[in-house]
Amino acid sequence: VQLQASGGGLVQAGGSLRLSCAASGGTFSENYMGWFRQAPGKEREFVGCASWSGGVTYYADSVKGRFTISRDSAKNTMYLQMNNLKPEDTAVYYCAAGAGWPQFRVYEYESWGQGTQVTVSS
Repeated sequence: VQLQASGGGLVQAGGSLRLSCAASGGTFSENYMGWFRQAPGKEREFVGCASWSGGVTYYADSVKGRFTISRDSAKNTMYLQMNNLKPEDTAVYYCAAGAGWPQFRVYEYESWGQGTQVTVSS
């Protein structure tokens, strides 16, 4: 499985960005896809995950109500819509492919994209 994350950039606080994660090299209908982020000097942390087929989603408390995961099955792409961004959202964001159940920890995911930088200025 290959994952390609894109869409990061520099945005002012209160702004929005949409990250994309294009998946290839496998079938994903039974998988959960996760989003994680890693700020400088900090551990990689869970942002959210979603089932590829059923649209079930889970979010970290820190982003609940601001971030939304969606997917385009025809394009094999999952998205992370980020609204009302805050400076503390600044991090490298990663997408990952997991198993057929919700997973919330880094070690539970086998395949990772390369990461895309999100910087939120105050």
